[in-house]
Amino acid sequence: MVIASGLLIIIGGLSILLGLRPTWGVWCVTLFLVPTSLVIHNFWADTNLAVKEANFTDFKKNVGLLGAAWMSLSIPQPWPFSLEW
Repeated sequence: MVIASGLLIIIGGLSILLGLRPTWGVWCVTLFLVPTSLVIHNFWADTNLAVKEANFTDFKKNVGLLGAAWMSLSIPQPWPFSLEW
């Protein structure tokens, strides 16, 4: 599972960075961030306040990254410096 999630974030990040099929890259990043946010950073289930705050911070970071990835789709494609497929 760790290898699959690592591949998702690497492929998605490179796809967005290089402009190679950025829509697919955003989907890969989404498939990585949504389960990670909900399963790993489930702050609502924590009883220790320090752990709860840390998980809430990481959850908000993941939501911000997800929003940034989806906002990148509003840029008309092909991007000026994207690589051709």
